[in-house]
Amino acid sequence: MVQEYQSPVRVYKHPFELIMAAYVRRFPKCPLIPMFVDSEIISESQSDDGCVLVTERRCTIDIEAPRLLKRIAGVDYLYFIQKNSLNRRDRTLHIEVHNETFSNRVIVRERCSYTVHPENESWTCFEQSASLDIKSFFGFESTAEKIAMKQYASSIKKGKEIIEYYLRELEKEGVTYIPRWTSTVDSGTVTWRHQLLPPSAARAIPVNSAKDGLLQSVGYKLDADYIRRYLGDLTPLQESCLIRLRQWLQETHKGKIPKDQHVLRFLRARDFNLDKAREFLCQSLTWRRQHQVDFLLDTWKRPQLLQDYYSGGWHHHDKDGRPLYILRLGQMDTKGLVRALGEEALLRQVLSINEEGLRRCEENTRVFGQPISSWTCLVDLDGLNMRHLWRPGIKALLRIIEIVEANYPETLGRLLILRAPRVFPVLWTLVSPLIDENTRKKFLVYAGNDYQGPGGLVDYIDREIIPDFLQGDCMCDIPEGGMVPKFLYRTAEELESEENRLLTDSIYKSASIYKGAPYELLIEITEASSVITWDFDVSKGDVVFNIYHSRRAPQPPRKETHGIASLGAVNPQLIDKSWVLGQDYSTVEKALMCREGESVQGSHITRWPGFYILQWRFLSSAACAASSMPRVDDVLASLQVSSHKCKIMYYTEVLASCDFRGSMTSLESCHSGFSQLSDAAMTKAHLYPLVPSKRILFFKYELCH
Repeated sequence: MVQEYQSPVRVYKHPFELIMAAYVRRFPKCPLIPMFVDSEIISESQSDDGCVLVTERRCTIDIEAPRLLKRIAGVDYLYFIQKNSLNRRDRTLHIEVHNETFSNRVIVRERCSYTVHPENESWTCFEQSASLDIKSFFGFESTAEKIAMKQYASSIKKGKEIIEYYLRELEKEGVTYIPRWTSTVDSGTVTWRHQLLPPSAARAIPVNSAKDGLLQSVGYKLDADYIRRYLGDLTPLQESCLIRLRQWLQETHKGKIPKDQHVLRFLRARDFNLDKAREFLCQSLTWRRQHQVDFLLDTWKRPQLLQDYYSGGWHHHDKDGRPLYILRLGQMDTKGLVRALGEEALLRQVLSINEEGLRRCEENTRVFGQPISSWTCLVDLDGLNMRHLWRPGIKALLRIIEIVEANYPETLGRLLILRAPRVFPVLWTLVSPLIDENTRKKFLVYAGNDYQGPGGLVDYIDREIIPDFLQGDCMCDIPEGGMVPKFLYRTAEELESEENRLLTDSIYKSASIYKGAPYELLIEITEASSVITWDFDVSKGDVVFNIYHSRRAPQPPRKETHGIASLGAVNPQLIDKSWVLGQDYSTVEKALMCREGESVQGSHITRWPGFYILQWRFLSSAACAASSMPRVDDVLASLQVSSHKCKIMYYTEVLASCDFRGSMTSLESCHSGFSQLSDAAMTKAHLYPLVPSKRILFFKYELCH
């Protein structure tokens, strides 16, 4: 498997020429890099005007590896070829490196570049990317890969230190300024001139002057200082995972993409396994778009009953600067809330708490000057009893936990459970299996008044903000809860009609496509020239989209009556196996291959009345390879997911031709990579969040065409 690395943009707050003067001092050998034994120039060429200088070096590297492995490989040192292309006029240095040793067994490629900062010409940017592909290595492929990655990560961390070391050396020698390159032609010869300022005119080099200043993304790239300031200390390989996932999102999700803090949470939740984090994140983004979660805080108004009886709220912050949320669960009538409001309202309440928590984390990051990506939750169980173990209430709690775990990973920094009664172990046994192991490690449980002693609440929360109901001095305006009056209870029929609405109240529907069992949708047309419109997102796997017409009504599929249900039973097939294409039914649109992450919108003007079948069929990787369609990235093939299942989210509508305002050229589908994340799609969804309307599709077609 090919290992890849992509660095963030490292910004040196010094001119390019001074950085180059420091860089060349690394050769022929650098004592700060023990593994870099030596180097020799094997070729060097310069343009006539002295602007471009190309240098090739043969570098000797001593890898720290077990002696036995070196003996088996038959080498003590590894040799690499480094090609440096310096353009003094453009102020760029491009470095390309490849391995000479074991080149038939191992392929190592590295590319680095020094360029001028796009927003400050007195600063210099450095970027680095590399790949490692071990095809065979005497049966020690895995060991060799681990050693190589470890050594490379170690050398990356030293890179900036080395440049800054030689900058200080130059300063000691009085070299604090080097003018830009100018060509001077004298008697047919070309020279590169620069002038060193006298010591009296020299200015100090602010090596450690990196303040917030321009801590931001450089174009579409991440600045190393920005990562450290707003995201925290990451290892080089963790930085690489973040940058590569962000790049993938930029390529496949046209327009708005998640914030870096949000992307990083999903990487941490999957231990920086790029493929697993990518799948995890894409599923959550589809869920957010489907249910308009991004607009929840602006559009959802808490019912008055929740404001009166939901005993939870935000309360200052803990000692680490994390937002603090307090939930007096023992004082809350969970059964009464479920009976009066239903599971749906409670779920929206919890989602709004999580959305507010994300906002508060961003705000505290700015206020405290350090990365804050999670919050602390204090749960007071005083008053918890068997009433809280009411089965429908537990069911609602489990569902809420499942949704939160799937869409808000790594947001809980610490959970303080106070005054846990004897019934708590029963509740914990029910909910703990649904909680991620990393999250469970953040739980601290205190029985009785243990939280008041050493190692208790004061270790995590400043004494002056401990709430009064926990024997603190801070007045807390969180509602006390209490019993919900029974006259506010709703009937079982009313609750049943709203159950699971959050999963179905979108205008979009979800469907799964299996290998050998396509998903088919029947649309009956009674009037010719009617327009069938569609809008679907491919959230998992690759599919082929077809539209068929038949004058015969498909027979209702028969249900399985015995044995294990087949995939065909999961997706009822409308096109009978006995039907012959061209006789019983016909193709009315050219098959469309759709890749994972794409959003497809289009329409078809019907020529005849009858039955139209929209079909989404599984597209195998072999078919993709045979296709001439370009792929943004081959990453989808490596996702750790089932290779025989695809998922789509779709919406269809039939319009009379007089009502269709889209262009009649829209017979061809409009593609965009995950357009649901674009600003335009978000604006559209905000205008028409839940109600199916022809205007929604008209608006989308105007955007696409």
